[in-house]
Amino acid sequence: MKILVCISHVPDTTSKINFTDGDSKFDTTGVQYVINPNDEFGLTRAMWFKEKQGASVDVVNVGGAETEPTLRKALAIGADTAIRVNAEAKDGYQVAKEIANVVKEGSYDLVIAGRESIDYNGGMVPGMVAEMIEANFVTNCISLELDGTNAKATREIDGGKETVSTTLPLVIAGQKGLVEESDLRIPNMRGIMMARKKPLTVVEPTGATVETTTVKFEKPAPKGAVTLVAPDNLDELVSLLHNEAKVI
Repeated sequence: MKILVCISHVPDTTSKINFTDGDSKFDTTGVQYVINPNDEFGLTRAMWFKEKQGASVDVVNVGGAETEPTLRKALAIGADTAIRVNAEAKDGYQVAKEIANVVKEGSYDLVIAGRESIDYNGGMVPGMVAEMIEANFVTNCISLELDGTNAKATREIDGGKETVSTTLPLVIAGQKGLVEESDLRIPNMRGIMMARKKPLTVVEPTGATVETTTVKFEKPAPKGAVTLVAPDNLDELVSLLHNEAKVI
């Protein structure tokens, strides 16, 4: 069984976010990058299939050379090979089209992607990939078991969970629950050394159309000042809630 895990190269959640060019471009200065958390859950699950069922695991990213350290980390965790599509990721359709081409070229049985990336939170890529390669698709996936070409997946739905049975080829959009945070793997020294020798293939893009353009980013409004009220001064508290906060 061949598994392809989609890896997004995203800013660490502790990074300070700024924009340039009239708030139309993300400022990468001083920003640390990591594997997208939802993708890391998927990669860890793929490693389980590798160890228990003998699957091969490749990782793919659409991006420039700056994303290669993130791919090398995925290799250090245990992926067999990495593929970088040499194109700037500009929108969900373009990324999905490039990944779909990799899937077709590699004849993968299972594609694991994160439900969404934590930078743009579009949540579009996995579903579009499934449509483009004509594969079954399960989103919000929190459990996946494989038996030959049969799959059983559990996904979150409003108010509960749903378990479905399907067959390969399959695309899933995973999230926390696919594995738990305690199951995530930290590359050890042996894995890091081995990752240097594993193949990282750079392929040229197909020239997929970019369908959307970012016009402007806007930060959330800063938090307002905190007003402290003495616990025995209920009249002032009521007045502030009524006249300033206007919640009563």
